Amino acid sequence: MATGDVRTGDPVTIVRGEEELYRRVGHLFLTATDIACVANDLALWVAAGREVDLEAAALRRAGSARIRKIYRSGLLLDAVSAQELTRRRDRHGAQIRITSDELSETVIVDRRVAILAGESSGGPRSYSVITQPETVQGVVSLFDTVWRSATDLDVYDAQVAEIRRLAPAVLDLLGQGAKDEAAARQLGLSVRTYRRRVGELMAALGAESRFQAGVRARELGLV
Repeated sequence: MATGDVRTGDPVTIVRGEEELYRRVGHLFLTATDIACVANDLALWVAAGREVDLEAAALRRAGSARIRKIYRSGLLLDAVSAQELTRRRDRHGAQIRITSDELSETVIVDRRVAILAGESSGGPRSYSVITQPETVQGVVSLFDTVWRSATDLDVYDAQVAEIRRLAPAVLDLLGQGAKDEAAARQLGLSVRTYRRRVGELMAALGAESRFQAGVRARELGLV
């Protein structure tokens, strides 16, 4: 094993920054046969201005590894991101499902190593690389539970198509503080339909309030 690699004798290793993470765990993906991942956006982690999506090594061996990825539903509100998800799935044979649950970004390699991302708020992001079997099994069980309840990409994409079309205008009206009646009239919708669309948008963003929906939309670059 190369110097600096994560060793199976260390139950938890904390690393700082994406470059160090990639140096320490990149070798695990060269022989991986099962990869499970929760991601908030298309570029899972970025280092030195280049994408280092941690399952890239396995994807180069497309067909030889089972790859399951769960994405947050808000990502599907952007048409370009939705198309890119479909392209990646078709290109690499990955299984992709969508959830509105708020989950931490996670990668599980061969059900033996779990990589948990810390908060990204100033300075290098921290990552916990876990090899302790009982803890990894707990992460695996949580992933499997969310996977079973998540929605297949094609199914969710069809469900969200209409709200995706209206999302920019609805978010703009919400940002303006427009009354429901005025907003509905501007969009050519009934008030009841407008309120339903707002509810669907909030659900897709995993937001519990209109204000929170605006915050989440800004985080995703939708406004």
